[in-house]
Amino acid sequence: MSDTELLLRKKGLRTTKQRKAILDIIKSRKLPATAEDVFLELKVKDISANISTVYRTLDTMFENRIINKFYIVGDDRAFYELTSVKHRHFLVCIGCKAIIPITGCPLSGYEKTLEAKTNYRIAGHRLNIYGYCPKCALNDKK
Repeated sequence: MSDTELLLRKKGLRTTKQRKAILDIIKSRKLPATAEDVFLELKVKDISANISTVYRTLDTMFENRIINKFYIVGDDRAFYELTSVKHRHFLVCIGCKAIIPITGCPLSGYEKTLEAKTNYRIAGHRLNIYGYCPKCALNDKK
């Protein structure tokens, strides 16, 4: 039994061909994926699934805490990544929507301070930094 099948079963989910393929795609990516990205990769792999199945499957995996779901300002699409991916933040290009992971977290110390001040038990945070990549910045100057 594959790791993907074990993960789905551990969460009480059936291990359908589409679920396994969608989770394998999410697991294999270095950057977060949209539902459209997943749908196109399924087509390339010749796995039959319609876009609504992809959305439903991603939502089910999010509800079961297998994957994270987040949005980027100025983009209506949801982005998904495996929950077990190490905590990270992103640089996001406002022009071309490129996403680049940032290593390190400048907020970990602040979280501890905030917990001490508020008695909250902080479960996490998301930080995206927006700007223009070198290519878009150059095009904007022309």
